[in-house]
Amino acid sequence: MADESRVNLLQAEIQPDLEAGPSPSTTTDNNNNNNNASGNVNNTPRNNAVRDYFQQSSHPIAAFFFLAFRVGALLMYLLGSIFTDNFTLVFVVTILLLAFDFWTVKNVSGRLLVGLRWWNEIQEDGSNQWVFESASPNRKNNAADSRLFWTVLYATPVLWGLLALTCIFTLKISWLVIVVVAIILNMANVYGYTQCDKDAKRKWASGIAAQTALGSLGSTASGIVGKAVGSGLTSFFSAGSR
Repeated sequence: MADESRVNLLQAEIQPDLEAGPSPSTTTDNNNNNNNASGNVNNTPRNNAVRDYFQQSSHPIAAFFFLAFRVGALLMYLLGSIFTDNFTLVFVVTILLLAFDFWTVKNVSGRLLVGLRWWNEIQEDGSNQWVFESASPNRKNNAADSRLFWTVLYATPVLWGLLALTCIFTLKISWLVIVVVAIILNMANVYGYTQCDKDAKRKWASGIAAQTALGSLGSTASGIVGKAVGSGLTSFFSAGSR
């Protein structure tokens, strides 16, 4: 009986502790740790997005200058007047950045990031001819590079268009000149690369179709020749046996 009473006493002392669960301080510490961990997880993608892209990019230097000239032109236009009252300086630097961006995108960025290039030739009669160049379809474009190129290419004219509306509503005609130049240069690249991409898809699709047709024709011709040769040999050996 003494042993049974001792066992019951131990169970009575242990059971309330088990049912009470963890202490409030322990629960608070665990919640804080979980919140800190989730906060670190949520902040990490935002902090490392740029670094992750440049690690994934096949041409990080080309991507850097593709962004640098465009962002530089926008920042100079928006913030240049904060650092200087000389409108001529802001005008010249912004136009130079836009020109550098136009040349870089047309001749370097598009060729490396998406395998496309375009240019315009003036014919002898004075007319303009668009010339499109594209890489082989066997080339696998980097998905990150392609996504960056097309997104920034189409988004930049939209931003300049909004700035144009701002200039019109505020009657800032001098600043509107910069915006018009930016829209013209950016839209030239948008049109050129859009048409170049369509031309590349059409050209390579027709080329693949032609190769398929030639392959089928070759297979059919080989089958006909094989049957003719087989029939001729059969007739020859049949005549010889007679």
